[in-house]
Amino acid sequence: MAQSLRFTVKKRAPEFVIPSKPTPHEIKLLSDIDDQDGLRFQIPVIQFYKYDPNMAGKDPVDVIRKALAKTLVFYYPFAGRLREGPGRKLMVDCNEEGVLFIEADADVSLKDFGEAIHPPFPCLDELLFDVPGSSDVINTPLLLIQVTRLKCGGFIFALRLNHTMSDASGLVQFMNALGEISRGMSKPSISPVWCRELLNARDPPRVTCTHHEYEKSPDNKGTIFPLHNIVHHTLFFGPTEVAAIRTLLPSHQRQQHSNFEIISAYLWRYRTIALQLPTNQEVRIICVVNARSKSVNLPLPKGYYGNTLAKPAAVTTAGKLIENPLVYALSLVKKAKASVTQEYMHSVADLMVIKSRPHFTIVGSYLVTDVTRAGFREVDFGWGNAVYGGPARAGEGGIPGLASFHLPFKNAKGEEGLVIPFFLPSLVMERFIKEVDSVLKRNINQCIKGDSKSSIIISSM
Repeated sequence: MAQSLRFTVKKRAPEFVIPSKPTPHEIKLLSDIDDQDGLRFQIPVIQFYKYDPNMAGKDPVDVIRKALAKTLVFYYPFAGRLREGPGRKLMVDCNEEGVLFIEADADVSLKDFGEAIHPPFPCLDELLFDVPGSSDVINTPLLLIQVTRLKCGGFIFALRLNHTMSDASGLVQFMNALGEISRGMSKPSISPVWCRELLNARDPPRVTCTHHEYEKSPDNKGTIFPLHNIVHHTLFFGPTEVAAIRTLLPSHQRQQHSNFEIISAYLWRYRTIALQLPTNQEVRIICVVNARSKSVNLPLPKGYYGNTLAKPAAVTTAGKLIENPLVYALSLVKKAKASVTQEYMHSVADLMVIKSRPHFTIVGSYLVTDVTRAGFREVDFGWGNAVYGGPARAGEGGIPGLASFHLPFKNAKGEEGLVIPFFLPSLVMERFIKEVDSVLKRNINQCIKGDSKSSIIISSM
């Protein structure tokens, strides 16, 4: 990624796009899974598209703006505003006030971003402009979209979503609908379904599962490292790197775990080493689980676009995590993921009501989300698949260093793998990269003769 890239973006005044036809004016309650403190923030997403000669003469700004108005007829709650009721209960006032839309032009071509397009992105604030007064969770637009034309004929589609409305799967469903209508369809192939009551608390509510992710700490809004002098690096893991990590496991376990599990456990352990925490410091990994998955199998209708995320946590101490081999961290990750069931999801909804919608535990936590299968890259507005599609930056709720995403990526060699952005203090990051790089190189040497070079991509802000 060309981090030194500088360019100018000329933006027209933000406008509101409203549904192209009248839509119901009503109040829609969010679910009790949607309505938790840890989802009250904005998600930034960015998509890069190449010029397509088959689309010559068509303006992506015009195409997407017109399609957006038509798409909002089906997804009309996105054109409304969030209100807060008794007990901090969130609801959507479906009032057709509209989605914020920005038309822009940049004096740069797609190739100027380099061959490896991934976070961090230069001039992100220009490509996804924070319209003053628009970023609060309550009483503001639920979506902000900016389409920026590039000199080469390509464009950048950037979006900011109020996370209480949807998770990555729900957002991609909406974006695919927008893409389908941009390509000329009269309606989405998947009809959106609200039905948020399916994930409301039971009557009476009852917490029936253990939820380490919502345990209180002395300073639940703090972190275990200072938030100044933060740097951003991105790691690439392809087949070679994953194979090297698997060699750290007992031979009979090397094929028993998913890539997400072993990479998450590996990075959690070496992140903890780099942080140089007291041995008795409690640390936890929070693995975001999509309850739409077959293993959980929530009975939700096709087209449901609300949040279905669980955040099970594994808890140990820094000393135990560091002193034990990787298989210890891996067992904790697998146990946390496996704890998510239908009953677990209902227990979370009940806990939200009983404990006044708490935030998940921040102190000592490392939160990991896998969006490799979310489908961001496949969103097509008529110009084909995105060169890069997905989260625009690492971090959860604006807290640097707390979270990282597993993002699908193809490197310059054509290898399919994933990239993982990290935010950490500069000295911690130096130690982290040194640890990760040395272990990978040593194990790559063992499993691939004559190839001692790791494919870690390191890029800074």
